[in-house]
Amino acid sequence: MTAAAPPLCRPVALPRDHEMARSILVVDDEESIIQSLDGILTDEGWDVQTASNGKAALEKIEEEIPDLVLLDIWMPELDGIDTLVRIKEAYPHLQVVMMSGHATIETAVKATKLGAYDFIEKPLSLEKVLLTTQNALEYNQLANEVSLLREREEGRRRITGESPVIRELKDQIRIVAPTNAWVLISGENGTGKELVAHTIHRRSKRTHKPMVEVNCAAIPEELIESELFGHEKGAFTGAGAMKRGKFDLAHEATLFLDEIGDMSLKAQSKTLRILQEQKFERVGGSKTIRVDVRVIAATNKDLEAEIEKGTFREDLYFRLNVIPIRVPPLRERVEDIPALIQEFTEEFSLDANLPSKRFSEEAVDILKRYPWPGNVRELKNLVERLVIMTASGEIGAGDIPLPFNRTREGEDGFEASLEGFDTYREARAEFEKAFISRKLESFGGNVSQTAEAIGIERSNLHKKIKAYGLDKRT
Repeated sequence: MTAAAPPLCRPVALPRDHEMARSILVVDDEESIIQSLDGILTDEGWDVQTASNGKAALEKIEEEIPDLVLLDIWMPELDGIDTLVRIKEAYPHLQVVMMSGHATIETAVKATKLGAYDFIEKPLSLEKVLLTTQNALEYNQLANEVSLLREREEGRRRITGESPVIRELKDQIRIVAPTNAWVLISGENGTGKELVAHTIHRRSKRTHKPMVEVNCAAIPEELIESELFGHEKGAFTGAGAMKRGKFDLAHEATLFLDEIGDMSLKAQSKTLRILQEQKFERVGGSKTIRVDVRVIAATNKDLEAEIEKGTFREDLYFRLNVIPIRVPPLRERVEDIPALIQEFTEEFSLDANLPSKRFSEEAVDILKRYPWPGNVRELKNLVERLVIMTASGEIGAGDIPLPFNRTREGEDGFEASLEGFDTYREARAEFEKAFISRKLESFGGNVSQTAEAIGIERSNLHKKIKAYGLDKRT
């Protein structure tokens, strides 16, 4: 039983920053404290419940979980510390602020280690109570928002579908993820190789650290060593400070080498040595740095064919290809298209703050018949366009444009458009423009990938993009 404490006196009003009533449970065996806190917190706009002991507090929490608990330490039967332990066991995310007039520093430290948000000494100061309460509630709100964002991000990074090939892919990931085995992911552009890499890392023992990503196709050859291994200050012109490389940053984590087939032979040689030895020196440095890195690589190329052409090292291929995982193209998993459409529709409706929309069965059937050369990325781009541009709440067959909607050919589509051209040159130019525009969209605007996919030199494709004004697209 705590000694009698004077009622709290209201000083100058504190600024208030809560827009909605939050529920607070006050637990104390002293009636004067209960009454004072009840009145003051209620006046501040919070919904207050009270309990005179730990057992009653646990019963009230079981009935309705509050946003915050103000908990006295010294109470008969079940004291505050034991009550805190039981609260945290059952409701680990519930914030608890401890109160006491006789607690030692050791008691306060113990309460904090057991999960208490803060500790307030008696006699209670109104300013301290209100400030601590507001901070705890804001922290709780922030934690809930972070949790929701994580759940949303997890949802976006899940592998959608139950087709046989996707079930097999999920089984492979389930088996390999908990190990430290290196993985080589292969698949066409737009199939979701990066998603597979993130899933493997998220389910691994290294998930406590972020996965470090390297797009091997996007780094100039002269900079790739600095990017991968880091550099010392003054190592080259412009190196004004020491920089840690990707291998260094991925220590005890996962390094994702995306588009590994586009890495230069020089960089491949350097990378192979580090992969074998798990040690390196920064550019311009002499100190040997040892790392523990799990490597996941991905490519849209046939690396065995690249080895035959002499553009990819065979020894590097064998080093990376410990566990090969192939991501199937969308045309091999047509039965997953309805689930993917629903997922993307919900995602884009939420992002664009639009009312929920749906695709009609006829529209879905049309999209299931399309071959999807751009795979899931192409489908995702189309769904986003239709969600934003279709006024109706239902996206029907008539809303599906060419070339996705083969049923429109010969009506208002391709055949009808031929009437608008007088010469072969005009028709060819219009076809080329539409073809390049569609392919660029399929590959997310990546010129290098588009050029490779359609069999044209990158520089030539750049010229055509500029000539047709496709570089000005929004």
